[in-house]
Amino acid sequence: MDKIYFSHIPVFYEEAVNALNVKSDGIYIDCTAGGGGHSASIADKLTSGRLISIDQDPDAIKVLNERFANRPNVTVVKSNFENLATIMKEQSIEKADGILVDLGVSSYQLDTDERGFSFHKDAPLDMRMSKEGMSAKDLVNSYDEESLQKIIYRYGEEKFASAIARNIVEKRKEKEIETTLELAEIIKQSYPASARRKSTGHPARKTFQALRIEVNGELDKLKNTIDTMFDSLNEKGRLSIITFHSLEDRIVKKSFNSYCTGCTCPPEFPVCVCGKTPKGKLCFKVKEPSKEELEKNSRSRSAKLRAIEKL
Repeated sequence: MDKIYFSHIPVFYEEAVNALNVKSDGIYIDCTAGGGGHSASIADKLTSGRLISIDQDPDAIKVLNERFANRPNVTVVKSNFENLATIMKEQSIEKADGILVDLGVSSYQLDTDERGFSFHKDAPLDMRMSKEGMSAKDLVNSYDEESLQKIIYRYGEEKFASAIARNIVEKRKEKEIETTLELAEIIKQSYPASARRKSTGHPARKTFQALRIEVNGELDKLKNTIDTMFDSLNEKGRLSIITFHSLEDRIVKKSFNSYCTGCTCPPEFPVCVCGKTPKGKLCFKVKEPSKEELEKNSRSRSAKLRAIEKL
């Protein structure tokens, strides 16, 4: 098998790892290791500590196994972070000192034609990060018009979702939609001419994002697992999450705020009767890419970093 070059520029490369406040003897988990950029930064700070690097992409796993072959304190696990509790149990880990999650799609996945993530190159319509389960081709050829419209509008925040869904259903009556460029052209033709003239980006960008989120169940997995991540931390342990979509960021922000919420008794109560105390504190409000980072990596423009420490 040819060697895989998992090219990826980690966004917030230093900031996300620094937010973990890595201890040399601590236990850390990189939930979305990709090409191993953040993992390597964490591993470099460890002496007697341990790192678990998780990814669901089989291509990433090959790269991680090669990259950390001579690091006995790094364990590579092929799985999705939604299985975090099971992974920790299998690795005999009760609690971690830091957990990192980078929710971005890697440059390797975007730039490898046959993965079907990009609307710039003709390729099979796939978009599966794990290379398993329902593909984007399955989705666009089987979902009804209403379901497609809801997905494209909700996950892509696409105002022409109704026209796009309608045209997808019409076109697939003639033949199955099989490739990225076929779909991209349908989306483009669904845009009014005036909107195409005004648009600064490709009309397919939002719809492709929406389909990718649905195919991989990204928001549901985050929503269902973020409490597990926080609960899996030791006292003073930290959770560091990088998001690339407003809906992802909303989930993280809401969850982090709930962990920081204390007494909810009405202000007129003389003493607290609810007994609620904050479980965490924010390490900082929110970080966005610097001008230097944007110049190095244009794909970081929508990224946000949030981190919380368990009390």
